[in-house]
Amino acid sequence: MKKRPHTGSNAKRPPPKPHFAKPRPKKPPERPPAPVRLRYLLFHKPYEVLCQFTPEGGKACLKDFVNVPGIYPCGRLDWDSEGLVLLTNDGPLIESLLAPRSKLAKVYWAQVEGVPDEKALAALRNGVVIEGKATLPARVERFPKGDSLPPRSVPIRFRKNAPTSWLKLSIVEGRNRQVRKMTAAVGHPTLRLIRHSIGPFTLDGLEPGKWRELDAHEVRLKLSTFPARP
Repeated sequence: MKKRPHTGSNAKRPPPKPHFAKPRPKKPPERPPAPVRLRYLLFHKPYEVLCQFTPEGGKACLKDFVNVPGIYPCGRLDWDSEGLVLLTNDGPLIESLLAPRSKLAKVYWAQVEGVPDEKALAALRNGVVIEGKATLPARVERFPKGDSLPPRSVPIRFRKNAPTSWLKLSIVEGRNRQVRKMTAAVGHPTLRLIRHSIGPFTLDGLEPGKWRELDAHEVRLKLSTFPARP
């Protein structure tokens, strides 16, 4: 009598077939992100333009004149002032130029009411008190060339019996509306204000509403050779 094969739980089973995992495809090595191209633009801000790229209150802003993404103004210039604005995406440069220790001189041309005498000019040079704090010493001189500048897009108020004159001021501070407050403190309110330069960068060759670009080497070279104080 033949024995039937044992089919219980103890029966020998064939060994499992070896499992070979499929090789996973190798990920290509991650490429480092491309370096950001640093941009440096000099812009001649016209009168009644906000010094920001976001429109506000229906007013014109930088976006209406400069179509370059990712850049920001290095410092501010009031809506009712004209002149030079440095635009860049170089964050460390913005931080260093705006730091109080940088003492980077800025030159303004100011058309003021009346004709300041030598006493008023001396006060501006030595420092005047605005909002309880004296301004730092500044360079101040008469600027007769201002009379030959192109007129503002919106003419200043004209009074037949009130003469005006131009001053050139070089300051190292950046307090709110500082030049206007300085001239008002000596009895000669500012009627028109143009920022001609920020350190080694100037308006020369730039018409209102126009901009030009500098390369990084030119920026560094200009800053390295520019005297820190006016």
